[in-house]
Amino acid sequence: MVTTITEQNFDSVVSTDKPVMIDCSATWCGPCKALAPIVDEIGNDYDGRAVICKMDVEECPDLASKFRIRSVPTVLFIKNGQLVGTSLGLVQKATLTEKLDAMF
Repeated sequence: MVTTITEQNFDSVVSTDKPVMIDCSATWCGPCKALAPIVDEIGNDYDGRAVICKMDVEECPDLASKFRIRSVPTVLFIKNGQLVGTSLGLVQKATLTEKLDAMF
């Protein structure tokens, strides 16, 4: 399952003891569209074990600024409410799952 991040629900979504992965993207971004099905797969694979999210940077400008997102797609990895890693650009599923697995 993939959760949609908003400015309003961000704190409640990341306030968990589970690893959190957030795909930061934009609707006009080609590489973001290519990454979306990969994120959906990861959401299904890690359902119940991790929180997998998507965030539109244009709908969440304050969060994009907070995390200094300069290009999309950017994937954030959060553990215990703290940013512990990022992944920039279109990457393979294995690259994302490797970073996610390291958080367990």
